[in-house]
Amino acid sequence: MNMSVLTLQEYEFEKQFNENEAIQWMQENWKKSLLFSALYAAFIFGGRHLMNKRAKFELRKPLVLWSLTLADFSIFGALRTGAYMVNHIWCS
Repeated sequence: MNMSVLTLQEYEFEKQFNENEAIQWMQENWKKSLLFSALYAAFIFGGRHLMNKRAKFELRKPLVLWSLTLADFSIFGALRTGAYMVNHIWCS
């Protein structure tokens, strides 16, 4: 089976994606990103302050699982977008 056909196959959620609605939503809700960024920073620095005097957790196994999952997701995304980009460049 041709591998390029598999990587360029559109998924159902891609077929139903409405770019104009997404752009409109982002334009209407851009302030939320500032709020979430501030909450994230407060959570990180506040959490570090709270956990400073506590015993450390043993998180090696969950972090290895997280890293492997993130690597898989990143590889899939790179293959998916890379294949689309190469196809777009060759056909345009």
